[in-house]
Amino acid sequence: MRLTTFTDYGLRMLMRMASAPERAFSTAELAEEFGLSRNHLSKIMQRLAAGNIVATRRGSGGGASLARPASDIRIGQIVRLLEDGQQLVECLRPDGGECVIDGQCRLKARLKSAEAAFLADLDDATLADIALRPLADLKD
Repeated sequence: MRLTTFTDYGLRMLMRMASAPERAFSTAELAEEFGLSRNHLSKIMQRLAAGNIVATRRGSGGGASLARPASDIRIGQIVRLLEDGQQLVECLRPDGGECVIDGQCRLKARLKSAEAAFLADLDDATLADIALRPLADLKD
């Protein structure tokens, strides 16, 4: 399985946010910290907010923080949210894609099963399990 960079960056942001759940982070701050595009991170943050993973506040002192405790956020939930619309292979698209062997292919069922197992394994872990260590801990 391969995750999109959208999901990769979203997981990085959330791991950082889970390391300091008491504070809000701006997308500019996270973009600078990870060396990523602020615009790209803003789109990810919007998706995370729409999925009730983060809560955002505008204005001075604003930013994004976790919408609930990291221990209540499953990694599989995050991946499903950020990978929405991304199929493992073309034939798994809702419209069936352009596969000429559909109807005789026995691989499709195996891929669906593997994808379900992958996400089920991620559901066993929470954001708290993968949170980055607080920066203060790294200086010791």
